[in-house]
Amino acid sequence: MPRVGQEEERRKSIIKATIEAIHENGFAKVTMAQIARKAGVSTGLPHHYFGSKTGLFDATMASLLHELAIEIRRNCSQLHNPQERIMMLVRSNFCEAQFKPAVISAWLAFYVEANSSATTKRLLRIYQRRLRSNLMYEYGRVLVHRDAEKAALGTAAMIDGFWLQQALHKDKTLESRAETLVGDYVDQCFAQLQHLQQEVKG
Repeated sequence: MPRVGQEEERRKSIIKATIEAIHENGFAKVTMAQIARKAGVSTGLPHHYFGSKTGLFDATMASLLHELAIEIRRNCSQLHNPQERIMMLVRSNFCEAQFKPAVISAWLAFYVEANSSATTKRLLRIYQRRLRSNLMYEYGRVLVHRDAEKAALGTAAMIDGFWLQQALHKDKTLESRAETLVGDYVDQCFAQLQHLQQEVKG
């Protein structure tokens, strides 16, 4: 029998290998055998743990979402200012672990797969709702509902847009530029509030 923790480590290694294999071979062409070889496990083990290629891909998508959620919670836990928390949320989406080529390739593949997989579509909707909800909450602490909703949708769209650009162009400089450009948009949203407050005081 596997020792304690060994099964979980094998699952993690298979998911990591899945991300790398998708990046190297493309979503449609990657096989369970390729993933098993890259993970250094027997060919039947991915089937044993995940049941099917679809099951493995769904588990990989869920793992990426889980890691992103952990990254955001860890980075934002000590921050209280809404603008700082939004910028840390943006930074978490563009951090090295999330913005590296293999992970971006996997995310792009899952967006495509969502057209034919109900589970993948559900997982992506969870990500999108979570992102917009977090942004909406922070913006809503200082902006009226209509402006907060507009700012949250705009920020989420910029994050997704830069991810797509990176998937298509593989620009090594985009990570820092993306964070800066989204940050400029966030600053503009909060500057709008400051302008309105000055008008009220005037």
